[in-house]
Amino acid sequence: MRPARRDTPRTLPARLLTGLAALIGLVVVGALCPGAALAQSPAARSAAVPSPGAQAAGLHISDGRLLEGNGNDFVMRGVNHAHTWYPGETQSLADVKALGANSVRVVLSDGHRWSENGPADVAAVIEQCKANRLICVLEVHDTTGYGEDAAAGTLDHAADYWIGLKDVLAGQEDYVIVNIGNEPWGNTDPAGWTEPTTAAVKKLRAAGLQHTIMVDAPNWGQDWQGVMRANARSVYDADPTGNLIFSIHMYSVFDTAQEITDYLNAFVDAELPILIGEFGGPADQYGDPDEDTMMATAEQLGLGYLAWSWSGNTDPVLDLALDFDPSRLSGWGERIFHGVNGIAQTSEEATVYGGGAPDDTEAPTAPGTPSATAVTETSVTLGWAAATDDTAVTGYDVVLVGDGAGTTVASSTTTTATVTGLTAATTYTFAVHARDAAGNRSAPSVTVEVTTDEGGGTPDGTCSVGYRVVGEWPGGFQGEIAVRNTGSAAVGPWTLAFAFADGQSITNMWGGTATQNAGAVSVAPASYTATIPAGGTVTLGFTARKGDINTAPAAFTLDGASCVTT
Repeated sequence: MRPARRDTPRTLPARLLTGLAALIGLVVVGALCPGAALAQSPAARSAAVPSPGAQAAGLHISDGRLLEGNGNDFVMRGVNHAHTWYPGETQSLADVKALGANSVRVVLSDGHRWSENGPADVAAVIEQCKANRLICVLEVHDTTGYGEDAAAGTLDHAADYWIGLKDVLAGQEDYVIVNIGNEPWGNTDPAGWTEPTTAAVKKLRAAGLQHTIMVDAPNWGQDWQGVMRANARSVYDADPTGNLIFSIHMYSVFDTAQEITDYLNAFVDAELPILIGEFGGPADQYGDPDEDTMMATAEQLGLGYLAWSWSGNTDPVLDLALDFDPSRLSGWGERIFHGVNGIAQTSEEATVYGGGAPDDTEAPTAPGTPSATAVTETSVTLGWAAATDDTAVTGYDVVLVGDGAGTTVASSTTTTATVTGLTAATTYTFAVHARDAAGNRSAPSVTVEVTTDEGGGTPDGTCSVGYRVVGEWPGGFQGEIAVRNTGSAAVGPWTLAFAFADGQSITNMWGGTATQNAGAVSVAPASYTATIPAGGTVTLGFTARKGDINTAPAAFTLDGASCVTT
């Protein structure tokens, strides 16, 4: 991420004032100035400015929605990538695309605080986005926390930077959105955000830039005092093209469902375009963001989201991929890419690239013959050589072969996968298929036979597991798993396996990373739970979806050995 973490208010008083802001900064401002907030009618708005998108050549805004040049509704599902600090990580855009993203927000510098990304570099970034069929949001990061961080640059300086790139940006309106400046105001006098934001928008339009412009909120992007919410209409109306979208950054200020839904719905109700331009899920010293509600509400309202951040954060809990390696997704990364309302489930490629390559009928080549490692009583890890495709391989399916048919038992975006929920001392036959963006599936790989280890069927006395439901609500619940090492030697790193019987599905976990296939769950430890000392216990917490029945798992294994259930 950034050289120093700052997406939440830095000071304790700022955090303590969050609740007061909800009552005073949002409610009272709206009550005193309703016209500035939400009350203006669509007819009044259309009379105030030219029709939205009237001068748009590509991506543009209409009726509060982000549309492509052909009028197709475009909903961003992507991540942030710290290009300016890691310019050598050129594979990252291909990696996030392979995981299903349709857009990426790229960190750049205008030279005020970090080394400037010049025209050649920015042109190369745009071409990388286009080569990987991604919509590219370009942002200047030097403005972060202006007014509170003395090192931050101004929006006016950032606007000059974009004007200097006019020749590079010209003709890229179908592919590029210009995010003027990242989090361009801190917590000091955030009301000062409105005027320079408006001026920067006008300056870019006067210089002839026709791209959709994105503007970030004050309060380090989180707008906890409601300044952007109250003044969004006046800022929007300052853009003569109407092609402007607002970006809210959601971290620990947004730790309740009510805060999230109220904020996003306020913009939607006012027909003001908005997306979640950054957000985090892991808890920090200020609180625990409610990423599940963020993602669910974005999907419900058809709003974009861009998760922070691909890799390279000084606070690595926010790395979606560890060390820029797409095969090593963190728990946060698994949640974003493969979780409920995540990128793999909800992303749709921009139609400017062919809408998911509908004319692509060529299937990938078959993957290499899989090999088995880490065979236990109940699981096996398979690895294989990558397939190739005329566009790009987007994923792999591991199938269990029997009676001439194949049943998918695991899926992966990398060339390894772990199959869980197997029976001890049993021989299985597996094969692997590759998939591309158009849904074409390869022929199966050569099969591999694997025989699971023998199991005693009774606990071996070296582990015990306590499972409990902490709380339930319609359609979901929170659970806790305490894993105790009852042996005489430390255990770790470890793998915990169990199975749900009633269709429960884990949506988020802390203390470990859960991988689920149907009802079978395999848990790998977090860095701080990787070792269980002799006589020690680690505790895992999770949230999950459920139906009417919520039976506890009947058995647990630790590294393939059965545990006592308490």
